[in-house]
Amino acid sequence: MLENPRSPRVRAVAKLTKRSARQETGLFLLEGPQAAREALAFRPDTLVELFATPTAMERHQDVREAAQDAGVEVVFTTEPVLDAMADTVTPQGIVAVARQSPTALRDVFAASPRLIAICEEVRDPGNLGTIIRAADAAGADAVVLTGRTVDPYNPKVVRATTGSLFHVPVAVGADLAVVADRARAEGLRIVAADVGGDDFLARRAVLREPTAWLFGNEARGLDEAALAHADLALRLPIYGRAESLNLATAASVCLYETAFAQRAAT
Repeated sequence: MLENPRSPRVRAVAKLTKRSARQETGLFLLEGPQAAREALAFRPDTLVELFATPTAMERHQDVREAAQDAGVEVVFTTEPVLDAMADTVTPQGIVAVARQSPTALRDVFAASPRLIAICEEVRDPGNLGTIIRAADAAGADAVVLTGRTVDPYNPKVVRATTGSLFHVPVAVGADLAVVADRARAEGLRIVAADVGGDDFLARRAVLREPTAWLFGNEARGLDEAALAHADLALRLPIYGRAESLNLATAASVCLYETAFAQRAAT
């Protein structure tokens, strides 16, 4: 049992809350039983270490059994040790370390995608995590991160995906111009979500075709250079008095509308 919150092993795990440590090691942090459960179910090959309190393992026997089936050792810790490792105040008794496994851009397009989300300078971890989750739920083929978009292995992003990080391919560090060229070459129409775009309802029929949605920064949206890579820009209508929609909410609507249109057309 790990009992010393200041031990080198514990400190090494805790450092993964920092981007520099994640870049250096190629590892990232998972917190809570649901994250561990999804990793074990879909990408057990990425799990390096699984730490848990005895109480948590008693409460989540399915996680323990999945770890045993995957050949992943469970290292028992005290509550103070687990708290020292975690990014959250309440990690629910389970913390894991996993290898980063981004998808290569060439593999995204080799799979002949019909729906992808491109995130250009999305900076808020909660927004990015929610977009990845929404893309997964809508059946999107991939999420591509360009520009200075936040690290998808940031603990807050990982938590916000609620496991979808292990379900949908995520490509990182891509150049928007390259992504746009590849998408267009594979027959996808690039549609920007932009407040200055055309009326969504008037143009929604185009979403029946293979579509790459382009989402921009929370505060600034998409600049002119980014918009120049789009074939079309659409705006969601505001029927009430809200000043605007949160980025992740708008992205969820766009992705689901496209999923509805594409499925109705088949």
